[in-house]
Amino acid sequence: MDSATDNWDPALTRLLSSLKEVQSGGEDVAFLNELLQSRQLNALVQVHNKIVAAQCKDDKFFPLLSNAMQVTLEVLEMFGNVHTVSKEFEELLILLQKPHLQAILCTHDAVAQKDYYPHLPDIPQDVDDEEETVKIVQLVKSDEPLGATIKTDEETGKIVIARVMHGGAADRSGLIHAGDEVIEVNGISVENKTPADVLSILQSSEGTITFKLVPSFGKGGSRESKVRVRALFNYNSSEDPYIPCKEAGLNFKKGDILHIVSQDDAYWWQARREGDRVMRAGLIPSRALQEGRIIHERQADPQTMDGERRLSLQFGKPALCSPSQANSDCGPKTPCSPTPNATALLPCKSLPKVKKIIYDIKENDDFDREIIPTYEEVARLYPRPGLVRPIVLVGAPGVGRNELRRRLIATDPEKYVTPVPYTSRAQKTSEQNGKEYVFVTREKMEQDISDGKFIEHGEYKGNLYGTSAECVETIVNSGRVCVLSPHWQALKMLRTPRLRPYIVFIKPPTLEKLIKTRTAANARSTFDKECSRAFTEEEFTDIIRSSNRINFLYGYMFDEEIVNEDLAAALTQLLKMAWRVQSEPLWVPAAWVQ
Repeated sequence: MDSATDNWDPALTRLLSSLKEVQSGGEDVAFLNELLQSRQLNALVQVHNKIVAAQCKDDKFFPLLSNAMQVTLEVLEMFGNVHTVSKEFEELLILLQKPHLQAILCTHDAVAQKDYYPHLPDIPQDVDDEEETVKIVQLVKSDEPLGATIKTDEETGKIVIARVMHGGAADRSGLIHAGDEVIEVNGISVENKTPADVLSILQSSEGTITFKLVPSFGKGGSRESKVRVRALFNYNSSEDPYIPCKEAGLNFKKGDILHIVSQDDAYWWQARREGDRVMRAGLIPSRALQEGRIIHERQADPQTMDGERRLSLQFGKPALCSPSQANSDCGPKTPCSPTPNATALLPCKSLPKVKKIIYDIKENDDFDREIIPTYEEVARLYPRPGLVRPIVLVGAPGVGRNELRRRLIATDPEKYVTPVPYTSRAQKTSEQNGKEYVFVTREKMEQDISDGKFIEHGEYKGNLYGTSAECVETIVNSGRVCVLSPHWQALKMLRTPRLRPYIVFIKPPTLEKLIKTRTAANARSTFDKECSRAFTEEEFTDIIRSSNRINFLYGYMFDEEIVNEDLAAALTQLLKMAWRVQSEPLWVPAAWVQ
């Protein structure tokens, strides 16, 4: 320990000394030794100690004065009667008259007098005897929505609180709960009024809003859940005609991480985008609702089943909210206007069953069509010694994924490695077993294929070829980065908690740019292994079509996508991504970190 570490926490110092006595431990001990010697950890420990020490003290700080500004004014008045002044007197007089100092003193007095709470009018006293169970709630109206929705109860016809948005003003008050009956708003009775009428009252209100409510006993606010999900589709609440309240909707894009704070409603979850500073949650369709929509869309348009076109998320005709539902947030509001005589769209009890079959490569297309991409529960996977994630490049034939793999490996052959493929063909005299290929008999390879030992395999000119799962695991266990460019149907065998791959979709540019860039680079066709020639226009079209199909069937598995328009730019993006995978915490399926 040098002089710079003399002030380190004694507990950390003792722990570090004990660690030096450990003779073995390998990378774990080395990592812990480096961590204990870091200045950042020592600084955090010191901050922790000071906070704990402050909490343990019995004495608390109290202001000496609560009228510092008044004292200052009295001093200035006294200075007005002084005839003989000195230099110090003049400096003090100027200082006490500065607006910044007076503002600080006024702020001090406001804090000392606790004069920073909202000033609410007195609670109305003219209550009837029968209103013993009525509660009066007053909220200060601001630019922030109130964060609650209302509806007409179908049985009683009364206006009730439909839901309270987590983190909103109503939720933070702790006084408004779902199921509470609304009797009055700002002294105006809501009897025989519609939710739209109540909205008009709220919109015209200024200052404070006073609610008279009949509490719904036993229905207090629920705690926020800790579930995080990755969205597997795009959602725009303004285009959803069936959301109970458009202003309460949360828009998101495919790939966004969402914090699901409430799943109390079977149709509409409450969520926030991870990292957003806005505390009020928004409404998003639940998994069951979105699956029902997608199934309804596929049944209505069978062409989406062939995977040749992207799934359209235009919603079906039936309505999901009743005519009585509307929003109680501040600002311009438009109550729901469902289709007349509409019925609920695919309620939970009648949602079509998703076919459950065991993966069989012979039925791969049928299996893929049954995937309903909505949300995937995720958690953060933190990098640590011994955890090396394979990088999987997937894309249509001819898009350039193999060339990107070769160039990535060439940047650092000691770090990036690809497994040696197996084959049943005869070994040539110029080849070395285990270098270009691992040569085995056809019988042996067929048996290994039957036993599921290959992540992918195929046949060419009567010979079998394949990638061994054991080879992939050997590379991963050696601490190197395994780089793969398999056929897309191998993804389900690769995307497992054991390997935890990072899957990159190599996407072609538009057809026009694809033809232009490949022609300029004198690219050779990968569709013809017999001779070297340029791509045909039909082959370029096949690349686009195949890419769309892969994205349709497997897009929910992709962690990132790279548009391979310019090979050098795509490689640069791939290198940055490869560094991030091994050095930053990333979101992965929750089962991978449990």
